[in-house]
Amino acid sequence: MSYQIAIDGPAGAGKSTIAKKVAKQKEFIYVDTGAMYRAMAYYLFSNHVDPENEALVAEKCIGADITIQYEKGEQVVLLNGENVNAFLRTEEVGNMASYTSRNPKVRERLTALQKELASKNNVVMDGRDIGTCVLPGADVKVYLTASAQVRAKRRFDELTAKGEICDLQKIEEDIIKRDEQDMNREIAPLKQAEDAVLIDSSSMTIEEVVKKILALCR
Repeated sequence: MSYQIAIDGPAGAGKSTIAKKVAKQKEFIYVDTGAMYRAMAYYLFSNHVDPENEALVAEKCIGADITIQYEKGEQVVLLNGENVNAFLRTEEVGNMASYTSRNPKVRERLTALQKELASKNNVVMDGRDIGTCVLPGADVKVYLTASAQVRAKRRFDELTAKGEICDLQKIEEDIIKRDEQDMNREIAPLKQAEDAVLIDSSSMTIEEVVKKILALCR
């Protein structure tokens, strides 16, 4: 039997940073669901599918087999057996993903692939609907959050460290708007699973959050 850790929460809560560290400590596979959505977008883009044509997107997405494995400690996203890491961060793929990820059939296909991956491997998976939709029977479920102010400040620090000029208030407004969208979307809205442990990381360090999740696994 595989062991499953599901981490959900709003944008900027630090889910992927925490999930990667927990996975490393446990020697589990960290499932980057965002990368899987990008791989699907790359597949559709490569097949010249118009993202506005919802029926065609729904029909074509069935042909994509996407999984994640680790090679020499690096996460490799495989699309129909081919390593597509090099293509996932391009602007065209990002734009395609923002359209195609809303398609119910795309979500259905990727949810099935994520469930399959988790049934065969010990995993840590993070997202918006992991504990509620993708892995409802996960061994450990966490809802990781932080105040909008704290999440905005973290994002601001991250961007300014890269030399970007940004407006803290604008970032906070965008985060609040994104929360609103995620919580009220029709398909798989963001919400805390009934049996998930709430962790508010507003005044916690990354290491403290990791420690708390590892304690839940015991």
